[in-house]
Amino acid sequence: MKRNDSEKDVDAYLAKLPADARDTLEAVREAIRAAAPEADEGISYGVPAFKFRGKALVCFAAFKNHFGFYPLSPDVLSSFAEDLAAYETAKGTIRFTAKKSLPKALVIKIVKARLKELGG
Repeated sequence: MKRNDSEKDVDAYLAKLPADARDTLEAVREAIRAAAPEADEGISYGVPAFKFRGKALVCFAAFKNHFGFYPLSPDVLSSFAEDLAAYETAKGTIRFTAKKSLPKALVIKIVKARLKELGG
């Protein structure tokens, strides 16, 4: 499979991270791809992002002391409040660490809910 330039940009973003951070975000990336294989991947606002039919789907990012996963929908985020009780959340943001990463199944459920919201 030939990788497009946008995917290479995400690869470059991840390559700059320490191994544990890269592994954590690669797992998030794989879960997003599993839930939305037809989504386009790239960089938006300096962070890895996925689009579905030209509309922003989800983003993720690495920071010094945590990672962020962005469902880009307050409604989707609030609908998973119980599942996310163990994580720090804010408007549109889920914060997590390598030691307390987001489960793949939860990322998939959130992405699928976001797809549904976008008409997918």
